[in-house]
Order: sequence, then structure tokens, then C-alpha cells
Amino acid sequence: MLTGRRYLLAFTPEQETFAERIGDACRMVWNTGLEQRRAYRRRGAFVSYVEQARQMAEAKKDFPWLAEAPSHTLQQTLRDLERACKTHGTWRVKWRSRRMNAPTFRFPDPRHISVERISRRWGRVKLPKLGWVRFRWTRPLGGQLRNATVLKDGGRWYISFCVEDGIAETTPNGKPAVGVDRGVKVAVATSDGTMRDRWFVTPGEAARMRRLQQQLARQRKGSNRRAATRAKLARLNARVRNRRSDFLAWTADRLTRDHGLVVVEDLKIKSMTASAKGTGDAPGRGVRQKAGLNRAILSKGWGGLLDSLEHKARYNGSRVVRVPPAYTSQRCSACGAVDAKSRESQAVFACTSCAHTGNADVNAAKNILAAGLAVTGRGDLADGRSVKRQPPEVKAA
Repeated sequence: MLTGRRYLLAFTPEQETFAERIGDACRMVWNTGLEQRRAYRRRGAFVSYVEQARQMAEAKKDFPWLAEAPSHTLQQTLRDLERACKTHGTWRVKWRSRRMNAPTFRFPDPRHISVERISRRWGRVKLPKLGWVRFRWTRPLGGQLRNATVLKDGGRWYISFCVEDGIAETTPNGKPAVGVDRGVKVAVATSDGTMRDRWFVTPGEAARMRRLQQQLARQRKGSNRRAATRAKLARLNARVRNRRSDFLAWTADRLTRDHGLVVVEDLKIKSMTASAKGTGDAPGRGVRQKAGLNRAILSKGWGGLLDSLEHKARYNGSRVVRVPPAYTSQRCSACGAVDAKSRESQAVFACTSCAHTGNADVNAAKNILAAGLAVTGRGDLADGRSVKRQPPEVKAA
């Protein structure tokens, strides 16, 4: 299977400056290629990667900054652009701005990359035109190198190696199933009553973040002080993201290791976190409340948990199933009655039809598990599990 290994780079000042220029060149190639594709689409025509790569090779004669960057990184940018346009459509692909998009570029050919370990804590990698670059050796590569991506995150440079680890997908582990409810108050609640949560921002960091945001709002755009404030915010946000990623990976590993089937809701997170501002003619209501809910949802990493579950399931012999989220928080897991009034509060569920009471998130997780077992058509996940599925419905004559 293909997996990733990420390490912290230790660029020299000259290498860091050159990496910035490579990132700028890739960003310009992306934006120019996207504008060209849109211009062709306006005329009802298409332009392929091969044609764009040929034109880019000719453009290097007139633009020395373009010829300065490694050719494979620019070609890979055009390949990524073509894949994005085919997947999402030319008009849905976004521009890459210098302010909003951090520099990133990929070396796709492993024959041009050499990796060596030079000490217990340090390794080095040889990249085209960048030469040998040291990085923190925090874990072995553990496989055959396929490509390498250099990116800047939170003011620091990283390299991500894509490796083929030689591990086949693990056979089903035969352990019991579990339903998972993703929440705002508690990040993860399972059908067996387990709660998993963590604060990703300390009170001191939250106060510092508010102070930096206030400074940023008062500073003039384009000034050096504003750039310094943005860099401090970027480092703080990167620290929060790292904690969230660690928590999600830790949680996903334990869920897939201890359970043979993990059932989650198929949530449309992008739609759920859309702004409620509305338009000038039809302004929205409760905009500030909806913005706070959106931040709470995104801060828990709902989408990242699902990605981590699907990744860890391949190694731990588990299976991830998505089910529709309709009425999972309003249905009683004991009697099956659906009533919005049963959800007394965020944490309390008291069924209006029977005497069942309990934690609302755990009740929802039990409903999610029941829906997942109904979808799979089997209720047993032991080593000798049956292959029988639910019988087809017989229509009356």
C-alpha cells in the first residue's frame, strides 16, 4: 500500500530562498495554465497537458525565472491541474494566491531523489537543483520511495515522501462492530459508551490568538509588521493542527484495531459549515451563531477523522461503512420512536415513548451502528461469520 512519511526540513538560507522561488514558479504555472484552460473552454475547445507542457518549455526561453525551477516540478503542476479540471471541472478549480496558498512542489521521479541517514536524529535527501538537504529523522521510510513533496506549513518547511510499504491489506480481524457519532461538545462518542475528546488550544494560546488577530486587523496591508503577525498566527495554528491530527490518528487507530466494523454518518461537512450571511437582497439570520457553530464543527476535525479511519482500517483489518445521518439523533435506540422532543439537550436524551434515558451522543451512535448493520446485511463479525445477506423483498402479486 502507498503511505506517507513527513519530516521537518533544515534548509540553509540559500536553499530556503530558492525553494520560495520554486513555489512561486509552480503557482504561476498553475494560474497561467488554469486561465488558458478557461479561455479554451469559452471557445468550446480543450487544451491538453501535452500541449501546455510544450508551450511551457518554449516559454522558458523568454522567462529565466521559469527555467530556474526544476522541470519535473513544473510538469507535475500541470498534471495536477489537468487532474483537478477533469475531476471538478475547469470553472470549479480555484486560483492559487501568494497570500492564501503556501509554497508547495513535488518531485515525481524517485530516480532523481536520494535519501541517506547520517545520524540517529538526522537524515538528508538530494533533490534536483536544491542539492543535499538535511531533515529530522523521526521514523524510518519503511518502503520503496515513489515521490517527494516539499511544502511550507506554519513558517517551517517539510518534506513528505510517498512510499510503497509492501504491506497488503490485512484480513478482517473478526472483532465486534461499533457506531461512531461525531459531535461538537465531544469529538467522538461510540455505541459502547466511550467518549473521546481533547482540547487542541490551551487558554493561554486562545488569548494570544485573539490578541494577534486584533493586531492583524489594525495593521496596514503589505507592511512588515503585518507579515510578522501573520507568521506568528501561522505558527500557532500549525501547532493546533498538529495536535488535532495526532488525536484523530490515535482515535482512528484504536477504533479500527478494536473493532471489525466502524459505522459513521455520511455527513456533508462542506454544506453543514456554509455561511449563513445570505445575499444583499435576502440577508441571513443568526449569522454570528452559525459562524460559531461552523468553527466548532471544523475545530473537531470531522472530515479528518473519517480519512484517518479509512487509512487505519486497511492496516488493522477493519471496515468503515457510511450511513445516512437522518434522524440518528432523534430516534430512540431502545424502541425506535422518532421525536425531536426526546433530545432534551445537547447531552441528554429522554424518549417520549418509553422510559429510556441516556447520553444523547451515545444514543445516536447506537442508531448509527444499527443502520450500519442493516446496510451490511449481517449482524455477526466473528471469525466464522456467515456470508448471508438480508433476503430480498418479495413483492405481492
